[in-house]
Amino acid sequence: MLEAFMLQASSYAADIDFVVNLVGVLVGFWFFLCSGVFFYFIFRYRAKDGVKAEWITGEVKSQKNWVFYPHLLVLVCDVFILAAAIRVWVDVKQVIPEENTPVRIVSQQWAWTFVHPGPDGELDTPDDITKIDELHLETNRVYRYELSSLDVMHDFSVPVFRLKQDAIPGRIIQGWFKPTMAGEFDVQCAEMCGIGHGLMPARVYVESPEQHAMWMAQHAPKSLAAITAP
Repeated sequence: MLEAFMLQASSYAADIDFVVNLVGVLVGFWFFLCSGVFFYFIFRYRAKDGVKAEWITGEVKSQKNWVFYPHLLVLVCDVFILAAAIRVWVDVKQVIPEENTPVRIVSQQWAWTFVHPGPDGELDTPDDITKIDELHLETNRVYRYELSSLDVMHDFSVPVFRLKQDAIPGRIIQGWFKPTMAGEFDVQCAEMCGIGHGLMPARVYVESPEQHAMWMAQHAPKSLAAITAP
């Protein structure tokens, strides 16, 4: 359902949408079922002339069953939700693919600094490419991000990736994503971080391998020249 309103642009976006949709369907089913029973009882046992109200304590077994059996069925639904959520959590948050390209993400009031590896594929070397509010990625490449904050808590969010991760001062948080769709997408801060919180958007540019190689060739020499300049 969610994919009808927002693109799925990462390898695990569909898995996360599946869990959200599963929760929505199961919760929605019980909501409408319980609401239907509730309003049926209101109508069925509404006040009538000459009919005395009945005092129900809920101690009779047949009355308890109206709560007991639905409760068991809800618990069964919870098991399915937990199983799906844990599987996705482990894949997305606990296991980082071994073959990956690093990228550094630094948040601050109120901008994003992205440090891309240059042609050597390594960070902290002279050919690193640093951009403010611009993240350039290659399609179908696994990236391992190093997320940090220079001041207060921020939150790195790329909705089309279904990625949302807090940036905590004093910590470097690692995670991963794999863009699967070329295009230009929003980057948001999803944590209230001060008066300029709503003014720190950025853009992620997902490019084909050829386009990304061209972008890197155009910018890496400039970064290298800036570093080696006296």
